[in-house]
Amino acid sequence: MTDPAPADRECPGAAREGRLSFTIFELARAHRGRAAAMLREMRLHPGQELLLMQLFDRDGQTQTELLECVGLDHSTVSKSVSRMQEAGLVIRRPSPHDRRAMTVHLTEEGRALEAPITAMWRTLEESSVKLLTAEEIETFITLARKIEASVEGSAAASPTTSAARSAASPAASAARSAASSGS
Repeated sequence: MTDPAPADRECPGAAREGRLSFTIFELARAHRGRAAAMLREMRLHPGQELLLMQLFDRDGQTQTELLECVGLDHSTVSKSVSRMQEAGLVIRRPSPHDRRAMTVHLTEEGRALEAPITAMWRTLEESSVKLLTAEEIETFITLARKIEASVEGSAAASPTTSAARSAASPAASAARSAASSGS
């Protein structure tokens, strides 16, 4: 028997009033799982490719600049950079402008991953959109950005209530889990 189509899947009872959020959670989990399998083939952990892509575009950033670009917390970025340094992909040097800060630089081995990571993202994109029209892709991107802005706006509007809600939401749990496993 094949898996039912996404529209046919039953939400758990507690998520019935949050079908959109549950669907986002399921999509993020499936997409992240596929990406993680592809990254393992390159001996990378999820999230490391995001840091490497930032360095491909602008090598020599501080960890603070990297975390601002990818939206991860300091400890996650620090742990990821340490793992990448141990793997010989990056090196850290004292910043020439601020000796307290460290800049992160690609090694030859790290730079060599640019083509494979680009190919991985292309393959992931192709598999993600293979059942969609060009118009559906654009509509999805527009709607996803609106949802992102709405979620971020809700969190900023009411930190205590939103934090409690987001801490309990499946999507927030998935995002925290993905971020912490991607270190």
